[in-house]
Amino acid sequence: MGYKCVVLIKQVPDTKRITGEAMNDDGTVRRSALPAIFNPEDLNALELALQIKDKYGGHVTVITMGLPAASAILRESLYRGADEAVLITDSRCAASDTLATSYILSCAVKKIDYDIVLCGRQAIDGDTAQVGPQLAEKLGVTQITYVEELEELNGKSITARRNIGNGRQQVRAKLPVLLTVTGDANEPRVAAARRTMKYKNARTPIEIEQEDRSQKSEVRGQKSEVRKLKEKGLLIKQWDLDELEADLKWCGMRGSPTKVHKIQSVVLSAKESRAVEPSDKGIADMIHELIEEKTIS
Repeated sequence: MGYKCVVLIKQVPDTKRITGEAMNDDGTVRRSALPAIFNPEDLNALELALQIKDKYGGHVTVITMGLPAASAILRESLYRGADEAVLITDSRCAASDTLATSYILSCAVKKIDYDIVLCGRQAIDGDTAQVGPQLAEKLGVTQITYVEELEELNGKSITARRNIGNGRQQVRAKLPVLLTVTGDANEPRVAAARRTMKYKNARTPIEIEQEDRSQKSEVRGQKSEVRKLKEKGLLIKQWDLDELEADLKWCGMRGSPTKVHKIQSVVLSAKESRAVEPSDKGIADMIHELIEEKTIS
């Protein structure tokens, strides 16, 4: 018996590389100054879906909402083993908070036949861990959060182990179900060379449009390229809010009740410092002093 898995993924700025140059004066992050990456725990969610497919058979669809550039992580998902990819891109999605984002994603997931929906526990650019649970609520399905291990899939039943902070909890639920997956769940596989060669030219319609615009191609050429990629199975699906039949009052800024009350910059400074001689004796003296002060043992 195969299982149909839908994985929600996100392209995020690499927050590990934040420097003063990547910060705006108001304390917010200037995303254009940071490289865009595949959200780490979404990779763990994708890997779990691929493991389910490898063991039980089935189909894996990945969905992301974002700018056309987010197509890059859809291709990366195809390289790793996903069967289908969908880009949700629409200027009316701009400024969506977690509530609006989960609503838009729920509209997309409802268009797909699924048994299991998987998300990363949280995104590194927001750290809210809200989208997964909110999405489960809007889909009306059971949710198992903080999943570290899938223990059993048997017919319409799933058993998973989740992290509860000071211990582990075994949870059994009936399908369909939504899982949010932690970074400890697995080690994501690398892209397969054969699949990379197959899907390296996969494109979304908006990417084709942008490439043709830069080359000043005619619309007739765009339609021809879309048709060619579709025939080769290399056209990545693209949906906007109209195709999702989304209610615009729940999307973008209009559908986002979250308001920023205050932004505070935190500056860390050392009250006192001392230079340590870069020699074996200098380091030994420092360690001895730290032991005496019971800073280390």
